[in-house]
Amino acid sequence: MAKLNRGGVDIHYEVYGNGPPLILTHGYSSTSAMWQGQIEALSKHYKLVLWDMRGHGQSDYPDDPAAYSEALTVGDIAALLDAVGADKAIVGGLSLGGYMSLAFHRAHPERVRALLIIDTGPGFKKDDAREVWNNRARDTGDRFEREGLDVLKSFSRERSTVTHRNAKGLALAARGMLAQRDARVIESLPDIRVPSLVVVGADDTPFLAPSDYMAAKIPGARKVIVPNAGHAVNIDQPQAFIEAVLPFLDGLPSDAPREAAP
Repeated sequence: MAKLNRGGVDIHYEVYGNGPPLILTHGYSSTSAMWQGQIEALSKHYKLVLWDMRGHGQSDYPDDPAAYSEALTVGDIAALLDAVGADKAIVGGLSLGGYMSLAFHRAHPERVRALLIIDTGPGFKKDDAREVWNNRARDTGDRFEREGLDVLKSFSRERSTVTHRNAKGLALAARGMLAQRDARVIESLPDIRVPSLVVVGADDTPFLAPSDYMAAKIPGARKVIVPNAGHAVNIDQPQAFIEAVLPFLDGLPSDAPREAAP
């Protein structure tokens, strides 16, 4: 376990194994502990980097709302890759972590060897749809402020048993990181030129259509639907998840990213 200081904010991260770098980002209100069931399998051949986003887990919970944003999260991922000596990495995550992985690719495509997008939505092209999402994000933040960490008990499996220091960081993260500002991420999908795998649980109903959309818009993307799994596909079906992911990772070219098919 280690800490990375980013402008006075300590970011908790862990590194397992050796090999090509692979960084995974957890979902909103979860922590890096959600990947515990995958550490053994993934670290056998990869340098696996797990971390807690700001306001989550063992990272810092700054009081300043401006310390929570998509841009700062993307910067955190870049700084973590620097810290482990990785110029380029396989970048992936679940839900908000998957969205931030797409945002990282948009900002730093030269640093992404491949994308692993799990139970994720790519954002919204239309302002009204984005505003519906943002209202929900703000309501989530308000609920954490009112009810504290007890809110987690009503969430899905990857979040209901996690450990956070306080609810204020989660409230600020909902408003600053879960809420979205523009359509840049979803509009960047056709420009992705690295191998991409989209994984979604068959029972994760809200994310089935977004997964179809990403698989269609990202050139050459592959999609796997895991049966009998919800939003925490890697927790609900850990063996099926690894069986979907490892062949993709092991089949990645070791040289430059491929060009998309015309």
